Amino acid sequence: MTYSIVGFDPIEKEWGIAVQSKFLGVGAVVPWAKAGVGAVATQSYANTSYGPQALDAMEQGESAEETLKMLIEKDEQREMRQIGLIDGNGNAATFTGKECYDWAGGRTGAHFAAQGNILVSSATVEAMGKTFSETGGSLAERLLAALQAGQAAGGDSRGQQSASLLVVKDQGGYGGYNDRYIDLRVDDHQEPINELRRIYKLHQLYFAPSKPENIIEINEEVKQEISRELLRLNYLKGASADDSKLYKALTAYIHTENFEVREQEKGRVDTEVLAYMKQDKMIKK
Repeated sequence: MTYSIVGFDPIEKEWGIAVQSKFLGVGAVVPWAKAGVGAVATQSYANTSYGPQALDAMEQGESAEETLKMLIEKDEQREMRQIGLIDGNGNAATFTGKECYDWAGGRTGAHFAAQGNILVSSATVEAMGKTFSETGGSLAERLLAALQAGQAAGGDSRGQQSASLLVVKDQGGYGGYNDRYIDLRVDDHQEPINELRRIYKLHQLYFAPSKPENIIEINEEVKQEISRELLRLNYLKGASADDSKLYKALTAYIHTENFEVREQEKGRVDTEVLAYMKQDKMIKK
């Protein structure tokens, strides 16, 4: 009841998985990854021990193919399983057991493995692989594009329910304390892929650093703009607030909304923060 794509970015050294399923909370079952080691998607009567076992084997130097062989050889229910792997060097492998429900199968290509079961047709897996290979941008953006292409090509024959995106990168997690660069889940939703993309955009807004071209000086026009929004959002109490009160209110807004990563020196602002401020009440719905 699931389709997924496992991918690798050799430039940024990122490993990731995107998955959608007619299943509650698929992100708690399918995706496993470790920076510098690889990524795994285990599905179709998923054997969740495949995740840690595969990562342990690949960390010891086993390739994706060698790891796959090890996993299925010792699993008596292998014919009910489906798995996709990427090792630390970006080599891909995929397996679909003979007892997985039609349509079921997988494809591999340069730095990706795409697979699915109970699909409308093979078109879903083919669309995921093609889109991943031909799409530019970050690994997360390519995985999401591939997932959406898979859905457009037919997707899970039983429909949609949950989706997940996991990307790991050395010291990529919050504060640099772990490798969980992006870990987003939609557990129950009528359009989980669209919701996952919306949350991903918020994740980038909150945690991606400001782009130099988006940092502008707070001139008189921008000051009036910020003042209007802070008044509307009740961070300022009077339209004639002086600069010190304005900057104090702006700082309070940035800290309340968790935009510390995008906070600028006094006299400058990130235009993406300002844009969010203008639609503050709409974007959270």
